[in-house]
Amino acid sequence: MSKIQMTTPLVEMDGDEMTRILWSMIKEELLEPFVDLKTEYYDLGLECRNDTNDQITIDSANAARKYGVAVKCATITPNAARMDEYHLKEMWKSPNGTIRAMLDGTVFRAPILVKGIEPCVKNWKKPITIARHAYGDVYKAAELKIPDAGKVELVYTAENGTETRELIHNFTGAGIVQGQHNLNGSIESFARSCFTYALDVKQDLWFATKDTISKKYDHSFKDIFQEIFDAEYKESFGKAGITYFYTLIDDAVARVMKSEGGYIWACKNYDGDVMSDMISSAFGSLAMMTSVLVSPDGCYEYEAAHGTVQRHYYKHLNGEETSTNSVATIFAWSGALRKRGELDANEELASFADKLEEACIKTIEEGKMTKDLALITTNPNPTVLNSREFILAIRKSLEEML
Repeated sequence: MSKIQMTTPLVEMDGDEMTRILWSMIKEELLEPFVDLKTEYYDLGLECRNDTNDQITIDSANAARKYGVAVKCATITPNAARMDEYHLKEMWKSPNGTIRAMLDGTVFRAPILVKGIEPCVKNWKKPITIARHAYGDVYKAAELKIPDAGKVELVYTAENGTETRELIHNFTGAGIVQGQHNLNGSIESFARSCFTYALDVKQDLWFATKDTISKKYDHSFKDIFQEIFDAEYKESFGKAGITYFYTLIDDAVARVMKSEGGYIWACKNYDGDVMSDMISSAFGSLAMMTSVLVSPDGCYEYEAAHGTVQRHYYKHLNGEETSTNSVATIFAWSGALRKRGELDANEELASFADKLEEACIKTIEEGKMTKDLALITTNPNPTVLNSREFILAIRKSLEEML
């Protein structure tokens, strides 16, 4: 069979640890035998980020903006232990945070539903999509350790030199302080992305913050969403038969647990980070969650919603067998290939992406799966496969479909 041709490259962002191992297997077994893969490659592994003073991350984000479609492997966000382990020059920031800030997009995360992997919440019947703001908050915060008694203030200095001050706290001893920010323009982009996505998929949209406590910061999010909805989207939502409503984050959590799913839940940056992991885990597995960053100017960056699977990587380095779930990483590739196909009017490439996803689901529903899924499946006789065996089983299903 001749390989499917690509007319425009997509941006490939390689990553770290066990997901980097899976990345190579996926390309070798599921992509390159079937597609004449064209990518502009960036190594976002921690060593390369360190060697380039993180310039490689900035370059990859600019490339994503240029080509419109990117696919990203999971990467390490270093802490103090990683500083020592990798002999880093400094504690480099999260690549995801850098890329999201540069593209100013919204992250949409949704669970991958498979028969035999039932949600922990028994009344969830439909996927719940998390729409996560991708700029600011704690991810761009400034922090200080306060050594002793003293006063901490927020200070805004206007361009004309005038100052506005707000007392944070009079410290009587040691403590800590954090200052975070956001941009009205970014919040507006976030709101429009959420409303547009809801119209595209014909699903209700929820938005939640804690405006009763955060009367300026969180309340600004609430107000901006409502103003844009009323001015630009209210009529379209009515015609589509879908609704938008705002509630407090704690009320949203309670409502989610009692719902049947089938809607988009928009969250601020940190809330979305936490809630997407809760949603993915409750639907079955962190490795069964799609994630795509959509920028206001139509750039798409696909990735798995989980981390680098550090524990499995250490086992792999010791020569031990691992059974690591690669589905979310495969779906990152399929999402990017489908979008590349759509943008280039390449129906063959988009169709291949659909079949690749179908092959993943078919393999699991036939009872062939990794250990994390075997532990929770309702399938009475699952076959537990190691990391490579699982990918090879998917390849066999894919070849049958093609």
